[in-house]
Amino acid sequence: MAADPQAFVSAESHYARFRPHYPAELYDVLGARFGLDGTQVALDLGCGPGTVALELAAAVKAVYAVDPSAGMLEQGRALAAEQGVTTVSWHQGSSATLAGLGLPALDLVVMAKSFHWMDRDQTLTDLDRLCAPRAGVVVLSAGPPGTSPLPPWAEVVAEVRANYLGAVRRAGHGVYPEPPEPFRATLERSAFSVVEMVPFEQLVVRTPDELIGLQLSNSYSTPAQLGPRRALFERDLRQALLQHDPSGRYEETIHTEALIAVRS
Repeated sequence: MAADPQAFVSAESHYARFRPHYPAELYDVLGARFGLDGTQVALDLGCGPGTVALELAAAVKAVYAVDPSAGMLEQGRALAAEQGVTTVSWHQGSSATLAGLGLPALDLVVMAKSFHWMDRDQTLTDLDRLCAPRAGVVVLSAGPPGTSPLPPWAEVVAEVRANYLGAVRRAGHGVYPEPPEPFRATLERSAFSVVEMVPFEQLVVRTPDELIGLQLSNSYSTPAQLGPRRALFERDLRQALLQHDPSGRYEETIHTEALIAVRS
């Protein structure tokens, strides 16, 4: 499997604005685990608009941010300029093109909610060649499907989305990929076979408009997929959410698993 550069077309600005950031504790853990002191080189593979890369930049010498989507990279560059971050370099590419990117030896690789888009075994083999001896690979995800409890409003969103886009979650030119095994199992049979799982939780409260923006950030409900029905989708979703909970406050406890993998 290779990342589909069309998967997030039209969703890029919504992704940058409405996807939640990871908690600060994550970067504290990575800093302590890998001794980050401003001298390391990191790779954010499948970086999107630089959600991780921009935060990680303060702890390392350089971050290479790689994504197949030109639109995502454009968002990342704009955010870097706004934040005054100059140590992130942005590269259009994917896990399938790692060897041709001219990367230096890597001390840390982070894949945040992007690993499922990749040929995971081949990616880890390629990273083994690119990483310094004491480097580590970190996969951030919500865990295997069905393991994180969904908030009550999620069923409302799913019903409206299915009415407009069908029950099968499409993405780009295909369907949303569901990995056949837990990521931990994939890591444990790779060169990075020593795996530690560190969980994080954060409470997020959203308005109806923020929840709608979040849906437009998903590969399976982009503005491009909705097309001319986007306004109707937004109207129906807003009405359904407010009927479900008129308070207009929609809570979600976001569960993130950080799988930190190093060589034995």
